Amino acid sequence: MAAEYVSLRNIKFLLHDVHGVSDLAQFPYYSEYDDESIDMIVDTIKELADTYFFPYLEECDRHGVTYENGTVKVHPQVLQVMKNLGENGWIGAAYSADVGGMQLPHMVAILLEYMFAAANNNLNGYPGLTAGAAGLVISFASDELKKTYVEKMLSGRWQGTMALTEPHAGSSLSDITTTASPNDDGSYQIKGTKTFISSGDYEGIENVVHLTLAKIEGAPAGVKGISLFVVPKKRPTANGKLEPNGVVTAGIFHKLGQKGYVTTQLSMGDDDDCRGWLVGKPHYGLAYMFQMMNASRISVGCNAAGIVSAAYHASLEYARDRIQGRRLNNKDLTVPQTEIINHPDIRRMLFMQKSISEGALSLVLQCTRYEDLHHVTDGEEKENNWLLLELLTPLVKTFPADVGMQAVSNGLQVLGGSGFCDDYPLEQYYRDIRIMSIYEGTTGIQSLDLLGRKMQIKEGKAFKLFLGEVQKTIGEAMAIADLQKHAEQLKSAVEKLVGVAKHLGKIAATGDIELSLADATLYQQMFSLVAVAWQWLKQGIAAHGALKHQSKAEDDLKFYQSKIQTLHYYYVYELPEIDRLAQTMTSGERLTVQGDMDLLV
Repeated sequence: MAAEYVSLRNIKFLLHDVHGVSDLAQFPYYSEYDDESIDMIVDTIKELADTYFFPYLEECDRHGVTYENGTVKVHPQVLQVMKNLGENGWIGAAYSADVGGMQLPHMVAILLEYMFAAANNNLNGYPGLTAGAAGLVISFASDELKKTYVEKMLSGRWQGTMALTEPHAGSSLSDITTTASPNDDGSYQIKGTKTFISSGDYEGIENVVHLTLAKIEGAPAGVKGISLFVVPKKRPTANGKLEPNGVVTAGIFHKLGQKGYVTTQLSMGDDDDCRGWLVGKPHYGLAYMFQMMNASRISVGCNAAGIVSAAYHASLEYARDRIQGRRLNNKDLTVPQTEIINHPDIRRMLFMQKSISEGALSLVLQCTRYEDLHHVTDGEEKENNWLLLELLTPLVKTFPADVGMQAVSNGLQVLGGSGFCDDYPLEQYYRDIRIMSIYEGTTGIQSLDLLGRKMQIKEGKAFKLFLGEVQKTIGEAMAIADLQKHAEQLKSAVEKLVGVAKHLGKIAATGDIELSLADATLYQQMFSLVAVAWQWLKQGIAAHGALKHQSKAEDDLKFYQSKIQTLHYYYVYELPEIDRLAQTMTSGERLTVQGDMDLLV
């Protein structure tokens, strides 16, 4: 197993030099967090990952979740993680102090998920999902529900979940059929089946709290009739005890990856005694749930970026150690064989992984910076940060997952046949990352959201704001001779992105919405490549400034030069893919749109 799975040097470079996390200290809400305290927190997170996550990576995969006689068993380390993170305040780290949180900037709190996912993504979902579910209660529930649930969830004693999906509906939430009938005591009788519920049940946890979507009798059809309920596995009684609440685990799913992370199917109310408590107002459930879903989409992208980082470091270590063949310009067979890291094709695959890993994390931090600024600013500035976050959320979810999967595949390829064997962690990383493009709305759903909705917000204001942000970076880079070429490349890429958007907009204006959105995934891919190119140019500006203005120790010098080299790689090898995508989307073909005859035979 690789000795390292993330780079603290890169994390701190992105936090401080690229994204200016210390800027947040000017706002009273984040005033306690200066550069020194943030670095201490980052170091502590890494220590937690080293202690509670990384040593159990293989165990969680090879001795995964089991289900027997109605009981779900997980690796014992799950309970240790929940206990330690809960008791020390890490589950609620991003929440305000008045609800027991640390009030950490989201830019810093997201690193819990990043480093934990890199260390062992089979374990980090349990506290992460609990934090998200507790956030819904904090934001929208009554004081009584907050008092009953929040402290126990943030302390790690009670697991939290989001119960949306149903067997017949999948991602089509407008078609859910779980019902809620009012009781005289203010609660509701819940009846229905929920599927693919992560962290849905396991032995040893005191309680599991399901934030559940259901329809109250007589509610409007579709998404306008969906309400949100707290549905615990065990309901609290007046005397403080817990009693069964009619939530039954019907089984677990046996998955390609994440074998240590439980996914359940739940039956609610088969005994006609499953009670739920309404969160907020009736019929606002989907709007409330989107708070958690949007945060979860950033988390999924962050988790994927963490796995890509772990895979990169594992394959880099192997490439440095593995001796095979000789440099292509050396035909002398008496010369000793060389480390495979010296072969150009191996270096290409390693640079690809590095460019995707570090570019994806930078995009995650960009989004969480907008999230922080939205939280502490007012008026138009607040709205602008929200718009930028909304626009980029589909990208930060899909790029680390989809292109990250290709990066992990490259990592496995670096190891050759060894990568296909469980003697090394690459095969596990390859299996584990596959779910990330499905979690929290598939790539196709995210792409439709981007092109069909996010690009249109406020008459295109979000997209215009993004273009303005990128133009600022291009302007800064144009003042640096070594970066001018890439600044021009990014300018050209943005023009192509805008051109394709206009082309698709004209099709939509004719009323042919299906054709205009048929290649939404391709547009998302193009947009993502441009967004990450923007992030790499920002990193290049910061690295160039560090090299120019400070004398460097050898390690620092190599770090910044590596940044510049990886920037060059991304612009030469990855960004040009936008030309192929643009050509396909403007070709005028209707190859994927159903015609009079179905030719898929």
